[in-house]
Amino acid sequence: MADRTRAHVFVSGTVQGVYYRANTRDTAREKGVEGWVQNLEDGRVEAVFEGPNEAVDSMIEWCRTGSPAAEVDAVTAEREEPRGEDGFEIRY
Repeated sequence: MADRTRAHVFVSGTVQGVYYRANTRDTAREKGVEGWVQNLEDGRVEAVFEGPNEAVDSMIEWCRTGSPAAEVDAVTAEREEPRGEDGFEIRY
């Protein structure tokens, strides 16, 4: 587990109503990353990515573009200790 990390990510811009969460889920599953993604009331998307360092880094970078219809203004990510996420889900 030494190579596992966790990132708590916030994405702002036009990221709601553009399949951002579904694309995030699908991409995370392809990369073997676990965690969750959800919309926030303020228009941002919040996500947690947990897995191998390289895969989590790749997901953070992916968030800078996101789904094809999204227009991302900013991505912030904070590293945390892994908590043992299992699978990847969209939270409502």
